[in-house]
Amino acid sequence: MERDEIIKALSPDTDPAPLFALADKVRRETVGDGVHLRGLIEFSNYCRRRCYYCGIRAGNTRVRRYRLSPEEVLDCARTAVRLNYNTVVMQSGEDAHWGPAGLAAVVERVKTETGLPITLSVGEHSKEDYRLLRSAGADRFLLRFETSDRRLFSMLKPDSDYDNRFRCLAWLKEAGFQVGSGVMAGLPGQTAESMADDILLFKKLELDMVGIGPFIANPDTPMAGAVNGTLDLGLRMVALTRIVTRDTHIPATTAMGSIDPQGRQKALKCGANVLMPNISPTEHRVDYSLYPGKICTNEAPEHCAGCVDAMLKSLGRERAEGYGHSLKI
Repeated sequence: MERDEIIKALSPDTDPAPLFALADKVRRETVGDGVHLRGLIEFSNYCRRRCYYCGIRAGNTRVRRYRLSPEEVLDCARTAVRLNYNTVVMQSGEDAHWGPAGLAAVVERVKTETGLPITLSVGEHSKEDYRLLRSAGADRFLLRFETSDRRLFSMLKPDSDYDNRFRCLAWLKEAGFQVGSGVMAGLPGQTAESMADDILLFKKLELDMVGIGPFIANPDTPMAGAVNGTLDLGLRMVALTRIVTRDTHIPATTAMGSIDPQGRQKALKCGANVLMPNISPTEHRVDYSLYPGKICTNEAPEHCAGCVDAMLKSLGRERAEGYGHSLKI
């Protein structure tokens, strides 16, 4: 699709039904009907960054901070094995406590005991640190750039460097990771033109996974009171990303389900093919408060697994076989 076509498809005045149908068709042809389940471990909500939209930003004194021990992380990974989730996703704020060697040691323990593919989502590091984490056994890395608009990026992330963000994505590829990124849809000041550029950049970067969720304002951040993004816009972004990138793995994100009870189901019907059930300890989930109203904060992992299977059955879908590695390899 050309940029002008993407911009038109993002307009609320354009009927999304044909777009969603095409995206579902492309999804079926390129990645199939299986949905990959990836167990999410939110292992620390400490963060050195002050991103204006994020509830665990440094300086937010209303957050109850926590940090899982290596043994607790390993227990979560064992839960993933028990529930037949074929990947674990280890996510945290940019927590300097671990250090690259400490984090690599945890990754190595999880890999040795479970044998599962490991996705890390732990922010910006040096080229050498990424190589260390890859050699320890991490297979994939998620580093969202949130927006391709340099001006908007600087407004949202005042202590981050736009160019370094993309430099890190290049370093991750060099280190041999399968690389994922993503954006928020409906940010204050975001335009259809910049969202079209986001989608075209996904293709240019040859990403293995792309995550998209609606912006949800957190009352404990500088963006308190801002207008939230809409599910409709998020779904249009998912559909267009599927059509443009074709074989990229795309999750039906938690944020989709948080803004609409049927949000994840709708995303799975317009291009998404991944779900990330939370397997973190339930006593800490409410503290990983990126945005308000986050779903699945109190349910036991076993309950979430049952809900996911019921969701897939209702959609005529099933768990995908295999580890869900990149289709670009």
